[in-house]
Amino acid sequence: MLKRTLLLSIFVASVFGACTPTEKPVEKKPSQVVHPEWSKNANIYEVNIRQYSEEGTFKAFQEDLPRLKEMGVKILWLMPIHPIGKINRKETEESRGSYYSVADYKKVNPNFGTEEDFRNLVDAAHEQGFKLIIDWVANHSAWDNPWTENKDWYELTEDGNFMPPRGTDWSDVIQLDYTNEEMRAAMLDAMEYWVSEFDIDGYRCDVAGMVPTDFWENARVELDKIKPVFMLAEDGEPELLHKAFDMNYAWEYAHVIREIAKGEQTFEDLDALFERDDKRFPDNAYRMYFTSNHDENSWNGTDPEMYGDNFENFAVLSATVKGMPLIYNGQESDLDKRLEFFEKDEIEWKDYKYADLYKMLLTLNTENEALWNGDFGGKTIRVESPKGTYAFKRKKGDHEIWVAINNNSESVMINFPDWSHETFSVYGAIEEVTDITTIELPANEWFIISTLKQQ
Repeated sequence: MLKRTLLLSIFVASVFGACTPTEKPVEKKPSQVVHPEWSKNANIYEVNIRQYSEEGTFKAFQEDLPRLKEMGVKILWLMPIHPIGKINRKETEESRGSYYSVADYKKVNPNFGTEEDFRNLVDAAHEQGFKLIIDWVANHSAWDNPWTENKDWYELTEDGNFMPPRGTDWSDVIQLDYTNEEMRAAMLDAMEYWVSEFDIDGYRCDVAGMVPTDFWENARVELDKIKPVFMLAEDGEPELLHKAFDMNYAWEYAHVIREIAKGEQTFEDLDALFERDDKRFPDNAYRMYFTSNHDENSWNGTDPEMYGDNFENFAVLSATVKGMPLIYNGQESDLDKRLEFFEKDEIEWKDYKYADLYKMLLTLNTENEALWNGDFGGKTIRVESPKGTYAFKRKKGDHEIWVAINNNSESVMINFPDWSHETFSVYGAIEEVTDITTIELPANEWFIISTLKQQ
């Protein structure tokens, strides 16, 4: 489909524009969304079926479910599973095309398998304790989607021709018209289909901010009538979190930490971002924090390219600040190549370098209530620390966690006051702690101190 760098530039402009002095402040409202009970301490793992295995199929991915369960994954997010349009494909006519150019909203991509294969994957995921959501592209369709038989379902040029979304170079897709009630009804019907017929648990919605908010709000009501769903918006603003979505992207966070890794911003900029977000976003909404995803990896760089010596530090940070952590498939095995977006380009799984790290982080995220999502978890309270470091604590009831990362090329002393628990667990660069209030943290390292509820 589209060259995702353009999409990212739209989001970056929107989120960074939120802090300009001329923009009207966003009124902070509580979210009216009722989160599914199981989501309060969930995490999310993005699956690129095409690139996940040599076969690139639902069946091949299903074989890996036990490994992901062992790693502590809770929500599986599958990139679009639908047939891909052939007309005006990006790159070359022979390319595999963009997942986000949907040729049929009620079918599966034959390269991935059959409908029965997908049904089996959903059932197997549920049997092993996962929830499974799929990517949904509601803003536009492929040129050869059967919906084009209803030309008035689309926005048209002055000459009456189909057109890509305005302001984009997304030449392989055409813009749907949300003033058409028949199209809206068909879109909702298609979304209901996968929930009712395949028992999926919700959606990650592509460019959700480009679709009218009232459509999403109505869709949430109708989908919840079938089963409580989980909805993730590819959007960085608060509005969609008020009534429609459980979670959206912490886009600006992702770009700030990358700039910190390059030395072009500081942790003071991150503090300023968190303070600004705290004034804008509902306390009970979820934000998704990540070091990478399919867009970041394909267009902006590998983990080593973006984070250098401090990838682990930012993985730890993203899994412990107030939000739900995302892992992009392959990150647990040191994803050090940019996966092709339009072609087959299999992940090199290697030796699962970071699998134990993620298992520890995801287990803590599940078991320590201080790390739970939204206002189910504790507030992030910054602790003063030397330049080039970031330290904070979170507490919920008797559950507490302290985190510190050191991006410097030399060790530093981190001071944590007021620790009151007699028993605790320590993770990271510090194996033994005799004086918990003052800890020496080696260069480019991290540590976590955690306690669970006292018995």
